[in-house]
Amino acid sequence: MQTAVDAGDAAALLAAVPAGRRVALVDPRFVGHVHALRLGLTDPRFPAATVPGALTAQPEARGALLRALHRTAAAVGAGAPVVDPDTDPAPEDRTVPGRIAVALEAEGTAVQRPALGSLVAAVPTDPGQEAAAVAGLTSVDDEAVRLRGAVKAHDGFFTTYCISPYSRYIARWCARRGLTPNQVTTASLITALIAAGSAATGTRGGYVAAGILLLVSFVLDCTDGQLARYSLQYSTMGAWLDATFDRAKEYAYYAGLAIGAVRGGDDVWVLALGAMVLQACRHVVDFSFNEANHDAVANTSPTAALSDKLDSVGWTVWVRRMIVLPIGERWAMIAVLTALTTPRTVFYALLIGCSLAACYTTAGRLLRSLTRRAGRTERAAQALADLADSGPLAQAVASAAPGLRGAFTAPAVALLGTLVMVGGALFLPYGSWLTVAAAAVYVLLSGLAVARPLTGALDWLVPPFFRAAEYVTILVLAARSDVPHAVPAAFGLVSAVAYHHYDTVYRIRGGTGAPPQWLVRTIGGPEGRTALVAVLAAVLTHTSGFTTALTALAVAVALVVLVESIRFWVSSSAPAVHDEGELA
Repeated sequence: MQTAVDAGDAAALLAAVPAGRRVALVDPRFVGHVHALRLGLTDPRFPAATVPGALTAQPEARGALLRALHRTAAAVGAGAPVVDPDTDPAPEDRTVPGRIAVALEAEGTAVQRPALGSLVAAVPTDPGQEAAAVAGLTSVDDEAVRLRGAVKAHDGFFTTYCISPYSRYIARWCARRGLTPNQVTTASLITALIAAGSAATGTRGGYVAAGILLLVSFVLDCTDGQLARYSLQYSTMGAWLDATFDRAKEYAYYAGLAIGAVRGGDDVWVLALGAMVLQACRHVVDFSFNEANHDAVANTSPTAALSDKLDSVGWTVWVRRMIVLPIGERWAMIAVLTALTTPRTVFYALLIGCSLAACYTTAGRLLRSLTRRAGRTERAAQALADLADSGPLAQAVASAAPGLRGAFTAPAVALLGTLVMVGGALFLPYGSWLTVAAAAVYVLLSGLAVARPLTGALDWLVPPFFRAAEYVTILVLAARSDVPHAVPAAFGLVSAVAYHHYDTVYRIRGGTGAPPQWLVRTIGGPEGRTALVAVLAAVLTHTSGFTTALTALAVAVALVVLVESIRFWVSSSAPAVHDEGELA
């Protein structure tokens, strides 16, 4: 910490700081809570941030900061204000940090202004203002505010009332002992894997232990995010771990339950894979709808207005959040049913509950899409194209026949292709080359569905249709093969592909775009993988070679997507964000 006598001296001191370091300017008259400064000066997610009387800049914003500081020094020295008090009378913008923040924004550098709520951050200019600031400082416990702020603002009922009241204190305990969110995330994963191993024993004691350990894993899962918010330890690695480990934990637990059931004489692998497929498809509906509409303009949907009105009534908020079966409610249900019943009962409950939740959420989104009058932006259309994950076959069709879609809309074409593919897998003789012909039709329709930009009101349905076609086809063909271990191999394949799709979502959310095209081409796209599995089923009908081929395909896809994903998320180009999570 160094003291500058004026703005010019501050500029000189900042220029001497190594370029790779974060810097901060604090007005010596600052009066406020420590946590207010912490929110303004230590959050790593933003290139620049400010609270009244203080400003920070990451290395990428250092150049703009120095230019703004030099201009401010010149203006202050000449006695001229940087901002016009008539148009921007905020007192905090008349301090040197405030003037610089305005100048940075004028130059095009985004400056984060965290909401302080009851926290005090002020630069008093007279004894009355100072007394008021000191009074506010002593009347508010900033540690209590910090603990409350560690809890996610919009969470499910179970998490809010059964986990967060004590997990926030676990987060503080971890912070005071120097533990990082990534370490807690890893502990949560390890605990969930032990839970899956306990379930795989197939004994009642193992099931009880599995249920308890799954709840412990969920407590740790809540704690890692609360620790990140409490200590403002956001990182690229944390974003990747948090984004992927939840799904890895849940799907590994499904596999553990299926293994345990087999040991008890009940083969439920089809139900386990069905639950994973349903959950993954629910998530892609969420992701696709949100990406299509998060920056939509002129939203006049009466359905959205009704939803906002319902949210103004307290009890309806919790009912609606519970209906969608978010992760807290879902994991609590799984844990309790594992301990008290059988794996088959767990999967039946999952399939029924998630199906009802999917119908509720999808119906609401369809109504919103049909009744809103909003323009789809180019960014949203590109996000939908990236989520579609079209491989080389679909891209070749799209480029060869961009005008053949005619009067059919993209979701109608995608739905038709999905029905053809899934119907062929279900109803045509197993191993028939007619199923391969159905796959060829699906490839053609997949290309036609993405032949034009996805800017229609319901075009967000295209990625979910593609996911459903691929995942369900793999499930059906593996289940109908009557080959030992074919369904577990299919479970592994769907897990690897689903990981790629989740990875795509979180890259898009971070603003870095989809995975590189070479990766999409290498793993074939949904239409390519679906066609390949159909060919394998025809060539390797009722032989153990089908299981071997599915396993090899799963390993190949997993290796390629994991290596590229790890490379990206530990690189400097990864987004420095922490996922706040979705209810589903």
